[in-house]
Amino acid sequence: MPETAIVWFRRDLRTHDNEALAAAAEADRLLPVYCVDPRRTGEQAYGGRDSFQYRKVGRHRARFRRESLADLRSRLRDAGSNLLIRRGRPATVLPELAAAVGAETVTFHDLPGPEERAIRAETVAALRDAGVVPRRFWGRTLHHVADLPTPYTEVNDTFTPFKERIEADVPIRATLSGPSVPPLPAADDSDVDAAALDAGDLPSVTTIVGGETTDSHVSAEPDADAERSDERGVHPFPGGEPAALDRLSTYLWEGDHLRTYRETRNGLLGANYSSKFSPWLNEGCLSPRRVHEEVESYEQDRVANDSTYWLRFELRWRDFFQFQVLQHGEQFFTPGGLRRREDVEWRWEPNEFERWTVGETGVPFVDANMRELDATGYLSNRGRQNVASFLTNDLDIDWRRGAAHFETQLVDYDPASNYGNWAYIAGVGNDSRQRAFDVLEQARKYDPDAAYVTHWLPELDGLPPETAHAPWTLSTDDQAAHGVELGLDYPRPMIDPTTSGDDPT
Repeated sequence: MPETAIVWFRRDLRTHDNEALAAAAEADRLLPVYCVDPRRTGEQAYGGRDSFQYRKVGRHRARFRRESLADLRSRLRDAGSNLLIRRGRPATVLPELAAAVGAETVTFHDLPGPEERAIRAETVAALRDAGVVPRRFWGRTLHHVADLPTPYTEVNDTFTPFKERIEADVPIRATLSGPSVPPLPAADDSDVDAAALDAGDLPSVTTIVGGETTDSHVSAEPDADAERSDERGVHPFPGGEPAALDRLSTYLWEGDHLRTYRETRNGLLGANYSSKFSPWLNEGCLSPRRVHEEVESYEQDRVANDSTYWLRFELRWRDFFQFQVLQHGEQFFTPGGLRRREDVEWRWEPNEFERWTVGETGVPFVDANMRELDATGYLSNRGRQNVASFLTNDLDIDWRRGAAHFETQLVDYDPASNYGNWAYIAGVGNDSRQRAFDVLEQARKYDPDAAYVTHWLPELDGLPPETAHAPWTLSTDDQAAHGVELGLDYPRPMIDPTTSGDDPT
């Protein structure tokens, strides 16, 4: 192993089960680095046919990422090291740092998305040109890509055959413990440019979202307004590895919520109807293999049932989408999706899209979910499916615009899972069946007392549950009696809700 190594942190902001960190820690000296790539912030063009502009990172994920970076830096400092933060392309930053500290190798985790793979390829080429050895690892999934029964290019495009094959044939690798972190390169070493060891400031929320700065060391204080959480949210989702491990312990062991997960997972209100591990999994603060090992321990010590199986089942759904985007690349993000459909004519109606984004469609179950998303950056799985179905199947608006809006808003955004699920609902992804939801029937089924709707739409509070879900049925006299005037206090519906979807479960 070389005397000096760099570990390039990407979406793996943890010390446990981090193979890239463990490999780099075999060196005598180690420089941990995180790059704020300006290409991954601010307004971006969604290219190809019918291109449009959108913001890649919104305030919720920016806040979570900043907290995760702050925690990782703190943990590394406690270990006698540090986390250097730089603004710039990794292909520029990393070779320069390697030259400044005499590093012979850079370790990092690979990511499956085409944009992330392009950044990796560019960076690897630049490192090799500079005489630095790049070493890449895989730590994104429950099942390692090298352990799949077929090459990832041949993974079945249907989930069930994929699941059955890996459940039968593919072991799950054991987690790695957090390594002993070597010291930083010595500032007084003749081969080291001491200025290169300046840690740099944590990026502000504004910087991560896309605020302008020319300082390569990034600057700044957090933005209080951007970080303020909404007390109506199901969970505050603090960023960082300790918060991730605390949530894992609290959900499984202290609350014993895993025992009934399959029965509660379609909930809408409260912290514990689902695991809510996704923000930490997707920013890399929590390893999916660590979750698996905790579930195994839970099954041995408490109970093994449909619920414990189902949590692992959903981790495999997550794996499936990672391998699908790895296999199909840019095709995953096209209007016709993996099915290359040419028979769907997506509409573009800016006013209708805007009403959907702000929760003013006039359909309470849709609006409540969209207002929760805007206020908190989180949405239940049931909610995500319904608002996606409404946009694509009722309004016929391009599914990619909805997925891009989620990319901006979600605290737990993951390219593969987000776009994979949107394409699935839109009928252009990994399922040929029609996935249109009857949002009114879904509301009655999953929010029978309208507690969720009135939680996020206080203007409907006081209405009986049936009319809270369908306020357009109120007569003029009933509106006056309840103090809700349609078109003033709450909008009239954009569509006839009684014609929505076919209500898949």
